[in-house]
Amino acid sequence: MPRSRRLAALAGAAAVSALLAGCSTTVHLEPADDANDPACASVSVLLPDNVAGFDRVWTDAQATGAWGDPTVVLRCGVEPPAPSALVCTTLGGVDWLVLEQEEERQRLVTYGRDPAVEVNIRRGEQIDFQSIVDSISKSIQGGLAPATAKCTDRVEFPAS
Repeated sequence: MPRSRRLAALAGAAAVSALLAGCSTTVHLEPADDANDPACASVSVLLPDNVAGFDRVWTDAQATGAWGDPTVVLRCGVEPPAPSALVCTTLGGVDWLVLEQEEERQRLVTYGRDPAVEVNIRRGEQIDFQSIVDSISKSIQGGLAPATAKCTDRVEFPAS
Protein backbone atom coordinates (compact mmCIF):
# COMPACT_ATOMS: atom_id res chain seq x y z
CA MET A 1 0.00 0.00 0.00
CA PRO A 2 1.41 3.42 -0.91
CA ARG A 3 2.56 5.59 1.97
CA SER A 4 -0.16 8.24 1.38
CA ARG A 5 -2.88 5.59 1.63
CA ARG A 6 -1.39 4.17 4.83
CA LEU A 7 -1.28 7.65 6.36
CA ALA A 8 -4.87 8.33 5.30
CA ALA A 9 -6.02 4.99 6.74
CA LEU A 10 -4.12 5.65 9.96
CA ALA A 11 -5.62 9.15 10.23
CA GLY A 12 -9.11 7.76 9.61
CA ALA A 13 -8.65 5.08 12.28
CA ALA A 14 -7.39 7.69 14.73
CA ALA A 15 -10.41 9.91 14.04
CA VAL A 16 -12.84 7.03 14.58
CA SER A 17 -11.04 6.09 17.81
CA ALA A 18 -11.22 9.67 19.06
CA LEU A 19 -14.95 9.83 18.30
CA LEU A 20 -15.64 6.54 20.08
CA ALA A 21 -13.56 7.55 23.10
CA GLY A 22 -15.62 10.74 23.39
CA CYS A 23 -18.92 8.85 23.38
CA SER A 24 -20.73 8.50 26.65
CA THR A 25 -23.91 6.86 27.74
CA THR A 26 -27.06 8.82 27.04
CA VAL A 27 -29.49 9.14 29.95
CA HIS A 28 -33.07 8.22 29.03
CA LEU A 29 -35.56 10.76 30.37
CA GLU A 30 -39.21 11.49 29.72
CA PRO A 31 -39.84 15.07 28.55
CA ALA A 32 -42.31 17.19 30.49
CA ASP A 33 -45.71 17.85 28.90
CA ASP A 34 -44.75 21.41 27.84
CA ALA A 35 -41.11 20.67 26.95
CA ASN A 36 -41.69 22.22 23.51
CA ASP A 37 -42.36 25.66 25.07
CA PRO A 38 -39.85 28.11 23.49
CA ALA A 39 -38.83 29.27 26.98
CA CYS A 40 -37.60 25.74 27.71
CA ALA A 41 -35.32 25.94 24.70
CA SER A 42 -33.90 29.15 26.16
CA VAL A 43 -33.26 27.41 29.47
CA SER A 44 -31.72 24.36 27.77
CA VAL A 45 -29.04 26.33 25.95
CA LEU A 46 -28.07 28.11 29.17
CA LEU A 47 -27.63 25.01 31.34
CA PRO A 48 -24.16 24.77 32.89
CA ASP A 49 -21.61 22.12 31.94
CA ASN A 50 -20.97 21.42 35.61
CA VAL A 51 -23.04 21.77 38.79
CA ALA A 52 -21.37 21.34 42.19
CA GLY A 53 -18.64 19.17 40.68
CA PHE A 54 -20.93 16.98 38.57
CA ASP A 55 -20.34 17.06 34.81
CA ARG A 56 -23.26 17.31 32.42
CA VAL A 57 -24.24 14.11 30.60
CA TRP A 58 -26.29 13.67 27.42
CA THR A 59 -30.02 13.12 27.64
CA ASP A 60 -32.44 11.87 25.00
CA ALA A 61 -35.42 14.09 25.82
CA GLN A 62 -36.23 17.65 24.85
CA ALA A 63 -35.74 20.39 27.49
CA THR A 64 -33.89 18.16 29.95
CA GLY A 65 -30.50 18.20 31.59
CA ALA A 66 -28.56 15.73 33.72
CA TRP A 67 -25.34 15.86 35.68
CA GLY A 68 -23.37 13.06 37.30
CA ASP A 69 -24.54 9.49 36.82
CA PRO A 70 -27.24 11.15 36.94
CA THR A 71 -27.10 12.74 40.35
CA VAL A 72 -29.10 15.73 39.17
CA VAL A 73 -31.94 15.68 36.60
CA LEU A 74 -33.76 18.74 35.23
CA ARG A 75 -36.98 18.84 33.20
CA CYS A 76 -38.40 22.07 31.85
CA GLY A 77 -42.08 22.32 30.94
CA VAL A 78 -43.66 20.70 33.99
CA GLU A 79 -47.01 22.06 35.13
CA PRO A 80 -46.60 25.22 37.21
CA PRO A 81 -47.63 24.51 40.80
CA ALA A 82 -50.55 26.28 42.44
CA PRO A 83 -50.12 28.09 45.76
CA SER A 84 -49.12 25.48 48.28
CA ALA A 85 -48.35 24.81 51.93
CA LEU A 86 -45.15 23.01 50.88
CA VAL A 87 -41.79 24.39 51.94
CA CYS A 88 -40.82 27.30 49.68
CA THR A 89 -37.29 28.61 49.49
CA THR A 90 -35.33 31.05 47.34
CA LEU A 91 -32.04 29.87 45.85
CA GLY A 92 -30.08 31.73 43.22
CA GLY A 93 -32.85 34.33 42.98
CA VAL A 94 -35.48 31.73 42.03
CA ASP A 95 -38.33 30.54 44.28
CA TRP A 96 -38.57 26.75 44.63
CA LEU A 97 -41.20 24.50 46.18
CA VAL A 98 -39.57 21.56 47.96
CA LEU A 99 -41.68 18.54 47.08
CA GLU A 100 -42.06 15.46 49.24
CA GLN A 101 -38.91 13.33 49.29
CA GLU A 102 -39.11 10.23 47.12
CA GLU A 103 -36.96 7.28 48.18
CA GLU A 104 -33.38 8.55 47.86
CA ARG A 105 -34.13 11.66 45.81
CA GLN A 106 -35.37 15.16 46.55
CA ARG A 107 -37.50 17.04 44.02
CA LEU A 108 -37.97 20.77 43.69
CA VAL A 109 -40.10 22.76 41.26
CA THR A 110 -39.92 26.45 40.43
CA TYR A 111 -42.68 28.56 41.88
CA GLY A 112 -44.20 31.49 39.98
CA ARG A 113 -42.61 30.51 36.64
CA ASP A 114 -44.40 29.35 33.50
CA PRO A 115 -43.27 26.94 32.23
CA ALA A 116 -42.06 25.45 35.47
CA VAL A 117 -38.78 23.61 35.92
CA GLU A 118 -38.38 20.49 38.03
CA VAL A 119 -35.06 19.43 39.53
CA ASN A 120 -34.56 15.98 40.97
CA ILE A 121 -31.43 15.52 43.15
CA ARG A 122 -30.08 12.29 44.62
CA ARG A 123 -29.59 12.55 48.38
CA GLY A 124 -26.24 11.65 49.89
CA GLU A 125 -23.27 12.77 51.95
CA GLN A 126 -21.44 14.48 49.10
CA ILE A 127 -24.42 16.37 47.69
CA ASP A 128 -24.42 20.15 48.05
CA PHE A 129 -28.09 20.94 47.32
CA GLN A 130 -27.67 24.70 47.57
CA SER A 131 -24.76 24.83 45.14
CA ILE A 132 -26.60 22.62 42.64
CA VAL A 133 -29.79 24.67 42.71
CA ASP A 134 -27.89 27.99 42.69
CA SER A 135 -26.11 26.95 39.46
CA ILE A 136 -29.31 25.83 37.78
CA SER A 137 -31.19 28.95 38.94
CA LYS A 138 -28.89 31.14 36.83
CA SER A 139 -30.03 29.31 33.69
CA ILE A 140 -33.66 29.64 34.70
CA GLN A 141 -33.35 33.37 35.33
CA GLY A 142 -31.69 33.86 31.95
CA GLY A 143 -34.12 31.67 30.02
CA LEU A 144 -37.55 32.20 31.56
CA ALA A 145 -39.67 35.31 31.93
CA PRO A 146 -39.63 36.93 35.37
CA ALA A 147 -41.70 35.23 38.05
CA THR A 148 -45.38 36.13 38.28
CA ALA A 149 -45.68 34.94 41.90
CA LYS A 150 -43.31 34.63 44.85
CA CYS A 151 -43.00 32.57 48.01
CA THR A 152 -44.79 34.30 50.87
CA ASP A 153 -43.08 32.30 53.63
CA ARG A 154 -39.49 31.47 52.77
CA VAL A 155 -37.49 28.94 54.76
CA GLU A 156 -33.87 27.90 54.76
CA PHE A 157 -33.19 25.09 52.31
CA PRO A 158 -33.29 21.74 54.14
CA ALA A 159 -29.94 20.10 54.81
CA SER A 160 -29.03 16.98 52.91
